[in-house]
Amino acid sequence: MNARRWVAAFVFVSALAGATPAAADCTDAAKAGVDWRRCRMDQRDLGGVALVGALLREASFLRADLSRADLSRAEAVRGKFISARLAGAVLAGARLAEADFTRADLAGADLREADLRRARFFHASLKGTNLSDAQITGADFNGADLSGATWTDGRTVCAEGSLGQCN
Repeated sequence: MNARRWVAAFVFVSALAGATPAAADCTDAAKAGVDWRRCRMDQRDLGGVALVGALLREASFLRADLSRADLSRAEAVRGKFISARLAGAVLAGARLAEADFTRADLAGADLREADLRRARFFHASLKGTNLSDAQITGADFNGADLSGATWTDGRTVCAEGSLGQCN
C-alpha cells in the first residue's frame, strides 16, 4: 500500500513538473501583465498603454507605436522592436536581453536598471534616454545617437553628436 501511494505521488508530482504554462493569447487587450509571448504586434498603435510586467518574450513590434507606453519590469528577451517608436516610453527594470531595437526611436525613454545585455541598437535614436544602472554588456550601439543620454553610471551625460558610444 505504501508503495502504491509513493508511485501515485510520484506520478502526480511528475505531471505537475511537466505542465506547461498556458499559451499566450495574442488577442488579449493591452494591460499590465499581459502574456504576448511570441505574438506579432507589428504596426500596432500602443502609444501610452500600460504594459507593466508584461510577458513579451520573442514578441514582434516592428514599426509599432509604443510612445509613452509603460513597459517597466516587462520581460521582452529577444523581442523585436525594429523601427518602432518608443519615444518617452518607460522600460525601467525591463528584461530586454538580446532584443532588437534597430532604427527604433527611444528618444527620452527611461531604461534605468534595464537588462540590455546583447541588445541591438543599430542606428537607433537614444537622444536624452536614461540608461542609469542599465546592464549593457555585449549591447551593440553601432550608429546609435546617444546625444544627451544619461549613461549607465547615472552621472555622465553623452555629448551632442555621440554616435555609437557615449562621448
